[in-house]
Amino acid sequence: MAKPKTLPLQRQLVLAHWAAREFGYDSPKALRDDLREAGEGFGADGWSPVGLRLRSRPGLRIPESELRQYEDALRGDLRRMNAGRREPITLRYFQHLAALASEHFLHRRATGRRELLESLNRFRSGFRSSVSSAIPRFEDPDLDRLCFWMATGSGKTLLLHLHYFQFLRHHRKALDNILLVAPNEARSAQHLEEAAISGVPARRFDAPSTPDQPDAVRAIEITKLAEEKKGQGVTVPVEAFAGNNLVFVDEGHKGSGGEAWRKVRDALAETGFTFEYSATFGQALAAAGKAELVRKYGKSILFDYSYRWFHRDGYGKEFRVLNLEGSRSDFGDDPEPTHTLLLAGLLSFFEQRLTFDAGDRIAPYRIERPLWVFVGGTVNALYRRKKRQRSDVLTVCLFFHRFLGDRDWAVNTIRSVLGGTAAGVLGVVGDPFADWFPRLREGRSADPAGHAEELYRDMLGRLFHARSGGGLEMRSIRGADGEIAIRAQKAERDFGVIYVGDRNKLVGRAEQVAPELVGPEQVVGESLFATINDPDSPVEVLIGARRFIEGWNSWRVSGMGLLNLGRVEGSQIIQLFGRGVRLRGRDFSLKRSTAGDHPARPRWLPLLETLNVFGIRADFMAAFHKALAAEKVVPESVPVPIRVRAE
Repeated sequence: MAKPKTLPLQRQLVLAHWAAREFGYDSPKALRDDLREAGEGFGADGWSPVGLRLRSRPGLRIPESELRQYEDALRGDLRRMNAGRREPITLRYFQHLAALASEHFLHRRATGRRELLESLNRFRSGFRSSVSSAIPRFEDPDLDRLCFWMATGSGKTLLLHLHYFQFLRHHRKALDNILLVAPNEARSAQHLEEAAISGVPARRFDAPSTPDQPDAVRAIEITKLAEEKKGQGVTVPVEAFAGNNLVFVDEGHKGSGGEAWRKVRDALAETGFTFEYSATFGQALAAAGKAELVRKYGKSILFDYSYRWFHRDGYGKEFRVLNLEGSRSDFGDDPEPTHTLLLAGLLSFFEQRLTFDAGDRIAPYRIERPLWVFVGGTVNALYRRKKRQRSDVLTVCLFFHRFLGDRDWAVNTIRSVLGGTAAGVLGVVGDPFADWFPRLREGRSADPAGHAEELYRDMLGRLFHARSGGGLEMRSIRGADGEIAIRAQKAERDFGVIYVGDRNKLVGRAEQVAPELVGPEQVVGESLFATINDPDSPVEVLIGARRFIEGWNSWRVSGMGLLNLGRVEGSQIIQLFGRGVRLRGRDFSLKRSTAGDHPARPRWLPLLETLNVFGIRADFMAAFHKALAAEKVVPESVPVPIRVRAE
């Protein structure tokens, strides 16, 4: 008998639907649709536009006096969080709704736990007949966990800080520990920095306590937690945090597929409370394939503002995808399809950089200097074909080496891509780049060859800090763990950095495959990766695997190259994708200019408000497209099938 199909998470969000019903709406979508244009901030009377709209809602189940208490409390929390900020926070409508829903749940939990449980189960019994039978009844422990499915860039960290103040206001018992479980050390460090700005006391889990911070949050990485202590490493047993704990879990998907991590995480808050946040709950749970986990999260996700809603409301960048499909055997030993697509990606990145450098009145839109990020499925693991060896990171390096060292090939390929004749190399019918490069195509018709030559020279100077190419040079940075600087051989400045776990092994692979890539010695210097967000950083290109995906924060990502990434890496790459579509926007609106009324918008601004993704055998992209299409988010996407060449 066939195994019954598990309903997707979106169909089982019973707690989110309950919250919408409490505010007087039939569904979370109806709630979002009605409030999305409500306005922001608080008026002189103390009410927000969101609160006023809810107050007048006929089906509101919350007494007006309580709703006013929620608004007053939220206004006070924001005042506290803004005290140390140069740019005060103004909540977007969805952040305001998430905070009000949290306040209402915590208030009901604190003042009538049994009544809250009964309310949830009454609602569950009538929730979608096809679904309610599959969702178990709410039990008392279900009241001790809230999850938030929030798109990257929608303010998960801000919401976490609000939840800290909200929980302490409603919780009447002393807490033994307040923990923030992060995916890695970089993310922990980022949390500590941002918590300080919001006035939330926080420190490393192993830092000494201070008398003036009895409610300090302690940050620890999930990889350092274990059910019991093993060996002499830095692993911390869960029993060290026994008691009544408040636990914040960043990127909660980490535990959804990993049974051991999930057990550890759940044990931390066995007698306390957990807040959990992720942009990829849906993808992670689908990959885990466990129906009971989907049901559990359906009863725990209080607010859904996943990417489909984030994009629909005009937040973040637009995005375009070109994915070169096919297996390694389809390519044989011919690098042309890969190099041609990568050069197209380089042209799109150059077009963005050209637009940024031109200024064109873009300053009010708070765009950062573009950065091109490459993520490969393998760093040092080699695949073999006719005794030739490659890694994905080295594939990118060899492309740059060819572009910098073979001027004729680079100029001719630029001309073919812009001229619509690259289809033959890619084995497709028609021009996959027909709608790309509008700015670069201007002025091309008069002299295509001269135009391509001019673009090549400009790319060398603008992106590679070089007057001439001469090939690529890789040099390890002594003192910067895992970093390899890359530069044009005739340049005096680096243009990029490779950031991997085992750089010595990668350099050894490069010496085997293409010894001319490796510089004569290591260089002593500071981390290039750490300078990426600096205004004067020389880094234009970042190359690596999964090391920097989690816990890395940058507004610069404008282009992505993805090589040989399967579905296992899908949820991680979607996190990186989420970082790439983040946008400050005019007046820090988080919105792209095309989503609002901007009559004086600079002509080429949309080029900088678009994330361009170039995939090469990135198998998970097909599943990603399918998921987006199901959510009615349709990117401008052209999958490029590869012609199989005879051996």
